[in-house]
Amino acid sequence: MTTARQIMSKGTECVGEQETLADAARMMTRLGVGALPVCGTDERLMGMLTDRDIVVKALGAGKDPNSTRAAELAQGEVVCAQADDSVEQVLGTMTRHKVRRLPVIDDHKLVGMIAQADVARALPEPQVGELLEALSTE
Repeated sequence: MTTARQIMSKGTECVGEQETLADAARMMTRLGVGALPVCGTDERLMGMLTDRDIVVKALGAGKDPNSTRAAELAQGEVVCAQADDSVEQVLGTMTRHKVRRLPVIDDHKLVGMIAQADVARALPEPQVGELLEALSTE
């Protein structure tokens, strides 16, 4: 059985809950990513922050990116995979929640990130097609 740990990208960086949206945007630029996990001071995953969140939920709502904290947009259910979940479980989670990126945790700590492409490489074509179809529909 192939697990989340085997297909994830390691060395995932978090934006701290107290860091500003401007800090998060600079981090996204430096890393060349469109989403970052938000972690508390205890290194526990609090949620995800996307470039779209920054634009729509903050800038579009008139919030100041230099004073708005990342934790303010990392509300709601945290969707993630456990490091020992099977690739099929990861696929199910991504499909059910319609997410393209999935943080991976081990003992409540962030250990990596799985992107849609990581799952595509690990699964047979029909399952990849199902994932793409699920993520393409609203």
